[in-house]
Amino acid sequence: MAGLLINPSYRFNFRPIKYKRVMSDFNDFNNPQVAKLPRHLRQFIVDQNYDKYTPVDQAVWRYVMRQNYSYLKDVAYYPYIKGLQRAGLSIEYIPDLQTMNDNLGKLGWGAVTVDGFIPPAAFMEYQAYRVLVIAADIRQINHIEYTPAPDIIHESAGHAPIIADADYNSYLSYIGSIGAKAMFSAKDFELYEAIRALSILKEAVDAPEYEIAKAEQVLQEIADNMGEPSEMALLSRLHWWTVEYGLIGSLSDPKIYGAGLLSSIGESASCMMDSVKKIPYTIDTLNYAYDITKTQPQLFVTETFQNLIDVLEQFADTMSFRKGGSESIIKAMESRNPATAVYSSGLQVTGVFNDMGIDMHDELTFVKTTGPSALAVDHKQLEGHGKSYHQDGFSSPVGKLKDISLPLENFSRADLENIQIAEGKTGILNFESGIVVSGLVKNILRSADKIVMITFEQCTVKEGNGNVLFMPEWGTYDMAVGEKIVSVFNGAADKEAYEEITHISEKQTTKLSYDATTTRLHGIYRSVRMIRDGKASPEEIPALFSQLKTDFRTDWLCALEMLEILHYTGSYPELEKEIRIYLEMKASNEPDHKKLINDGLHVIANPVTQLITEED
Repeated sequence: MAGLLINPSYRFNFRPIKYKRVMSDFNDFNNPQVAKLPRHLRQFIVDQNYDKYTPVDQAVWRYVMRQNYSYLKDVAYYPYIKGLQRAGLSIEYIPDLQTMNDNLGKLGWGAVTVDGFIPPAAFMEYQAYRVLVIAADIRQINHIEYTPAPDIIHESAGHAPIIADADYNSYLSYIGSIGAKAMFSAKDFELYEAIRALSILKEAVDAPEYEIAKAEQVLQEIADNMGEPSEMALLSRLHWWTVEYGLIGSLSDPKIYGAGLLSSIGESASCMMDSVKKIPYTIDTLNYAYDITKTQPQLFVTETFQNLIDVLEQFADTMSFRKGGSESIIKAMESRNPATAVYSSGLQVTGVFNDMGIDMHDELTFVKTTGPSALAVDHKQLEGHGKSYHQDGFSSPVGKLKDISLPLENFSRADLENIQIAEGKTGILNFESGIVVSGLVKNILRSADKIVMITFEQCTVKEGNGNVLFMPEWGTYDMAVGEKIVSVFNGAADKEAYEEITHISEKQTTKLSYDATTTRLHGIYRSVRMIRDGKASPEEIPALFSQLKTDFRTDWLCALEMLEILHYTGSYPELEKEIRIYLEMKASNEPDHKKLINDGLHVIANPVTQLITEED
């Protein structure tokens, strides 16, 4: 239909963002949760490409996981190794997505891989579908303690082990369902793009310092000029201080459940120090912003996971999807993206909202969308009212009829006859706002005993001041019916029918290529892995170490792996001593590697495999 022409003095001008659709072949891994994912979420999925992981990548995974378990067995909320096993993870190898889905499926969850950060709204909706979003890449060895970019260590080893706790995974899916409805602003998109760009640069090999500094400056400038935080920004804070960096228990003896801490071998230890303030988790946590590039100056402790749900409920009561009204429509316009307004009749209008009218009491008098729009009831698109029909937008009055207390949506057939409204007859509707609709009533659509829409032919719509808003020659006029807008939420009412396309960043993560020298180093790591797996003899270690210390003086992790094998097998005691001294010297002379090496030596002296056996 042609929408109402709105008086320019009321107009809010927002420019919609254009999107690029990227789709990959879809594999549901025979997992029911993954199979349920709608098209607009499937577009983010990428292949894991397991063979891309190098022997160094595997060693990084193994080092972090051994360090994690050695420390986290005492401070993590959930028995860490049992959680890993139930999620299909091991300490020894980067997880395969099929194995994870086989195991997570038993817990009612699934997993998919994506390319780095995805928009918060999409991330939240995955959680609502009980699907873990896992970055396909793994951190580089120079960021082994912590990376600002999402990686497979953080997403799988951080989130997945706690999924086995029923109370926690209920909260995780619930905050996802709330987040999927949260309104966001155009500024949120700018911030997301800046965060994604910086995280990619910081994780890239040999990224110029000036480029990183420039990206940090851009991020800071955007962060400093965000204005009033959107619903999504505030909800992201709750998500950050719980799902990512949450502690549970008492202030004096908290345990870690946040994935950001569980996957950071540096911050999981430092966060327990007294210098990191511990604060009870309440709704006031909303007042604390966060910086993904820095360690956290404070953390929040919840006594139970039920408290997380209680706080979330408090915040949800302030959100547009529960409040509706003019304030919520303003949030929809600020987002510049498809949103849905729900009339009190139950009619759902989806589109990019760009205008509204309000009276002296701040009550809505009309709403308007621009571009492809759609109408639905109960999240099912009405036949003939998709975005191809309403391709130029949709607009309609909101409110009661003049001098009539009963809302129009509650009119019976007799009530309609009393105001001379009937199919096939000409009728007039006078709204309290002053808007007058007159024309031939073509159809009156009801749903659940409420009138949701009246369709007119030969229709004229005028404002109280005489301005013509719709003329008969413009075609059919579909008028939404409803006293109020009771809910406004992000995205389409019927997402499958609307084929909603969520924003995908044009900035892609760096795909590494390796020169001949690095490939030779990979070969050494591969040989050491084969020795540890019993597929090659420890007799190869002397030659491998000689090559390592001659050609790869900056490496420390492979030397640790060699020492571990010699220590456990008891072979070549003199070489074991030589490698130990070599590592101790590196720790003494290389401050950046000191803690990493010393922590590795500690785990060798206190074997993780023994700890696992004792707990099992």
